[in-house]
Amino acid sequence: MILTFWHRLDRLMAKLRPHREPLVLLVDASMVVLAWNITYLFRVGFDRWFSSRSSQDAWVLAGVVLVYSLAFSALKVPQGMWRFSGFDEVKRLALACLLAGLASAVSVLMLQLHWVPRAVLTLHPVVALMTLALVRLVYRMVYEHGRARITGGDTEVRRAIVMGAGEAAKRLLAGIHMQGWVVLGLLDDDPAKQGARLAGLPVLGPLTAIGDKAVRGAATHIIVAMPAARASQRRRALELAAPFGLPVLTVPSPDELPDGQNPIDRVRNIEPDDLLGREPVQLDETGIGDVLAGKTVLITGAGGSIGSELCRQVARFKPARIVLYELSEYNLYTIEQDLGQRFPGLPLVRVIGDVKDLAHLRRSFAAWQPQVVFHAAAFKHVPLMEEAHNAGAALRNNVLGTYQAALAAAEVGAERFVLISTDKAVNPTNVMGATKRVAEKVISAMAADHPAIRFMAVRFGNVLGSSGSVIPKFKEQIARGGPVTVTHPDIIRFFMTIPEAARLVLQAAAIGQSGQVLVLDMGEPVRIIDLARDLIRLSGHSLDEIAIEFSGLRPGEKLFEELLADGDTTLPTPISRLRLAKLQADHGQTQVLESLLQAAESGWADQAAVCAWLREIVPEYSPEAGVP
Repeated sequence: MILTFWHRLDRLMAKLRPHREPLVLLVDASMVVLAWNITYLFRVGFDRWFSSRSSQDAWVLAGVVLVYSLAFSALKVPQGMWRFSGFDEVKRLALACLLAGLASAVSVLMLQLHWVPRAVLTLHPVVALMTLALVRLVYRMVYEHGRARITGGDTEVRRAIVMGAGEAAKRLLAGIHMQGWVVLGLLDDDPAKQGARLAGLPVLGPLTAIGDKAVRGAATHIIVAMPAARASQRRRALELAAPFGLPVLTVPSPDELPDGQNPIDRVRNIEPDDLLGREPVQLDETGIGDVLAGKTVLITGAGGSIGSELCRQVARFKPARIVLYELSEYNLYTIEQDLGQRFPGLPLVRVIGDVKDLAHLRRSFAAWQPQVVFHAAAFKHVPLMEEAHNAGAALRNNVLGTYQAALAAAEVGAERFVLISTDKAVNPTNVMGATKRVAEKVISAMAADHPAIRFMAVRFGNVLGSSGSVIPKFKEQIARGGPVTVTHPDIIRFFMTIPEAARLVLQAAAIGQSGQVLVLDMGEPVRIIDLARDLIRLSGHSLDEIAIEFSGLRPGEKLFEELLADGDTTLPTPISRLRLAKLQADHGQTQVLESLLQAAESGWADQAAVCAWLREIVPEYSPEAGVP
């Protein structure tokens, strides 16, 4: 890494900045001494500059410096930021010089030190103010010039401490200074690297040394450069970096690098994936490829959070084509553009359609003959579906839409149909969860009626960063300056990243048998308040700056979610993060379809009728708030 003079100067100033206040006081005291000598020079001339002074002058000057230093400290002059010096700083200096000058003059007169020229006592505060202001002006000019030379503009210089001193850090250092960064040092837990230098920069100690104020120095950012480390190690590094009110950035992970869009010498903000701290899932790539390669794959809700990631993951296995079935024109356009850029040779069929429209579903399935169907279209926002006028829409979309998509798949002889379900289907307390549980029952009934097709459901919890989830909401609230709203201090949720969930859905499609409900291992539950605190700290704010407020549980919301009902168990599968739910016996599969079709004729216009029907089909459904 080639460093310019300005990089080196900025790094030197950054090392001194933790000791800024005593250094400022020392420099200001030097300016007071200089002003005293300049005033003598102005009063007696160069020839008598020293000869006219008493031998006691040094002691008088020492007393004057002490008085000025006390005045500076009382008015908090050393706390001022020289690079932002302006009129307010000059006013504070003027007041300090006036008070210190008066106190010095009164002391000299009271002590009857007649050999001290009165002109010196009178002019010294004025000259001192000029020298103090001048040194700040010069510093600000040099700082802004150096900032322009480092960043190529008038933006603030960014100084970073890098956590990690491996290959990724070396590649990061090779180019980051060209983007206006100044790296102050590195940290690494490897004892062999501590005390060494990487690209001319010192390795200052282990990762825990980030807690030392002297190590952080004048850093404005912390960069975690450990993409090859285990997820738990990266999570530990983020936790160590979070408490200090500095924005925390990271380098792209190995999964982000193959497309070349995120070179390692670029840094990015912390994303939801980084907060989870779980090891990447190991998949049976060959088995998934056997199911998807060369096949026509249709994905409903293809432009949604889960649906769009399913499209990207499916595309990796080279299907014959992907049929993008989506109701939202904008979402369809967005995913089609994304796939076209990432996989330019992949045939895409863009279909604007609604799973509630059986005739259109049948025409679309008949036209493209999909062999694998992923059904991700659903209404999923819990409080919204609790509204009296929306419950019927949730039932039509989540239950009737599932049945009609499954029926259309059965009629064209698809090989597999995979329903994306949710942990809210377990012991549901809200309309959305109850409708998804009925959708699972519909899949079981379809499996019984069409044994040649593998109908299955995959159940998982919340996904970090999906539309309507807490992460985007928290980020918006932090950007606005808060407060961040959490429904309850004890609320917990299972979380998974969107790519992780999509990969496991594909794996479930490869190994699942007809009629099965597969459950994704969500790891340990996460307290929502801890997630909010992490995001606040990692964005460079303190919990004092961004408040957290509790808004109360919303209608139909639980304190905690479950992946299985009380009487259910799971069986292992060859994939460690994927388990087979062994559900309690359900003998009403055929009756579910009959009841569904009969109820659909009524249109579910009445909210009470919707809830009553859900209670009949899902006995464990127990809405906490009743009918709104």
